[in-house]
Amino acid sequence: MTLSPDKPRLRLPATFSDANLVPAPTPAPAHAEAFSFGEPVPVTDLADFLYTGCWMLTARWYEPPIDLPALAKMYRATAHHGSGLQVKRNILSRSFIPHPLLGRQAFRELVTDYLVFGNAYLERIHGQLGRVIGLRPARAKYVRRGTEPGQFWWVTDWQQPVEFERDAVIHLLEPDINQEIYGVPDYLGALQSIMLNENATLFRRRYYLNGSHAGFVMYVSDAAQNQEDIDAMRDALKNSKGVGNFRNLFLHSPGGKKDGVQIIPISEVAAKDEFAGIKNITRDDTLAGHRVPPQLMGIIPNNTGGFGDIEKAARVFVTNELEPLQAVFEEINEQIGEEVVRFRPYELGGSDHAA
Repeated sequence: MTLSPDKPRLRLPATFSDANLVPAPTPAPAHAEAFSFGEPVPVTDLADFLYTGCWMLTARWYEPPIDLPALAKMYRATAHHGSGLQVKRNILSRSFIPHPLLGRQAFRELVTDYLVFGNAYLERIHGQLGRVIGLRPARAKYVRRGTEPGQFWWVTDWQQPVEFERDAVIHLLEPDINQEIYGVPDYLGALQSIMLNENATLFRRRYYLNGSHAGFVMYVSDAAQNQEDIDAMRDALKNSKGVGNFRNLFLHSPGGKKDGVQIIPISEVAAKDEFAGIKNITRDDTLAGHRVPPQLMGIIPNNTGGFGDIEKAARVFVTNELEPLQAVFEEINEQIGEEVVRFRPYELGGSDHAA
């Protein structure tokens, strides 16, 4: 049998496999990837969200411009915010002289509502002869001002509101520049820092409660290490997690290089959020919003000089901040026609308790 000279010949290798026919896949070329954090958020975003303006509901009362349940939650959001309000309330209560119509506990409730919500309501309790026999604070969180003069509503449920007696409620408010129906607390500009302080604390608590975050990367490039040594180090690292963690590890590498074993603390890089810096800055913003000296808040100074004389700071604070608040509550006397709200002169000693 003779082969045609025009017929091609194909010589196959002695060993045949699929690898000889299918080329090896080439890796995809690296490409850059970009991402963004969204549109920039203005500084006034939170204030615009909270401040919605006054609007009528079912033509019976006006809704407050601020979300009152949100302000109630923010009262104890951070230690400095709540303490700044409480120190004002305590000093005012200390200098308040109780009256048969208004006791000390009722005055504390009135002051707390005014400082937290910027509004305080005092209901007149009339006797059978029409005389005022008592003054009872009404929770500012649930009181709504009616659309008619002298009208107020007790609204815990929109389906079952209760109307107060006409002209029986005294309304004290922190003036607002946008409307004159409700008051607005003057610490509203510090809410951003208050919420950031709370978020930093919650993040740090969750970070410590999470026991599965990576602490470091142990990079071994020393040729002197064998597989038995690597397995021993791996077991030692696994056993250091959980109870008894943060234990020291001993590694002996005879003939190893200087940088053959490296410890890369990735947790310090990935979770480094400047916790102390955030807490201190937001604390200062909160105190500036309340205008309370740090000495009165029990804050430890970072410098060696301290904050100065605490007695002078307390007297200046009372003169500039608390005496104007006393004048606000003395407006009750003008509407009652009797000197119900009185205050003793502020003294740091115990003489004002002897009266």
